[in-house]
Amino acid sequence: MDESLIYAMLASTLRVSTPLVLCALAGLLSERSGVVDIGLEGKMLFAAFAAGACGAVYQSTALALLVGILVSTALSWMHGLACVSHKGDQVVSGVAINIIAAGMTVVLGIAWFEQGGQTPPVSDVVRIQPLFPALQASVQTIPVVGNFIGVGLLSHNALVYLAFALVPATWWLLFRTRFGLRLRAVGENPQMVDAAGVSVARLRYSALTLNGILCGLAGGYLVLAQSANFSANMTAGRGFMALAALIFGRWHPVGAFWACLLFGFLDAAAIRLQGVQVPGMGEVPVQFIQALPYLLTVVLLAGFIGKAVAPQALGKPYTKER
Repeated sequence: MDESLIYAMLASTLRVSTPLVLCALAGLLSERSGVVDIGLEGKMLFAAFAAGACGAVYQSTALALLVGILVSTALSWMHGLACVSHKGDQVVSGVAINIIAAGMTVVLGIAWFEQGGQTPPVSDVVRIQPLFPALQASVQTIPVVGNFIGVGLLSHNALVYLAFALVPATWWLLFRTRFGLRLRAVGENPQMVDAAGVSVARLRYSALTLNGILCGLAGGYLVLAQSANFSANMTAGRGFMALAALIFGRWHPVGAFWACLLFGFLDAAAIRLQGVQVPGMGEVPVQFIQALPYLLTVVLLAGFIGKAVAPQALGKPYTKER
């Protein structure tokens, strides 16, 4: 195999995995607190629309990311209002968020921009650029490992590095801090947490707030770094892939991270393998290649959802005993 293809595949895998990693960490924090989050897809989609619309109109990267985060966080709070405060069904609430996002983004896009539900392209000034272009160029002159480091590892923007840095940060938050201990406890035994004098609702809302911030970053990345504008349903099931990744990773940040890399690799391979001739088979059907990440999602969920042990209080609304 051509070495340049290997380096390009590595770079593409990391780029494509970034929104999955952010979204999986968002779902992990929510579900570790005992709140099922089927609405990852919808929050990421609405954040992408908000970031794309704001970036196109106001020409500001920071403002676009901030608006995307605020919209996603508001949806997380709405989920919390329905499920934490009013003890509603968490799955139904998450599905409702997905439906609202899929419809409202198209309706607002048509009403505001009259481009069939899309937003105008954001300019290069607004798009998030690679963080180390000069260092990448200089490193590529190093024999043997230059292209591996330069193309594969140093050709990315700040959000890619932030997403991967958040994996150990989330592990540390969950397993090495008092907040993380309480968060995990409220997902396992909220009665015990309440008996210790700690607010179950406050912990779950805190987790949902972090969830909204991470989903907002994932949605903003899709528009400001990966694509040039928002288009209808551009998340293309990434929220459900992230949900499958955290289940496959057994609700652990490192396990979810490796599952996201696997999904990212398959997605990158789907792009690179289009039109490839396989001996004895001919050209690989494009539809089969594009379906690979989704097929793996189904296989992983079918094979591991019964084996992975979820937090004991996941999906169960907490009613304080009197």
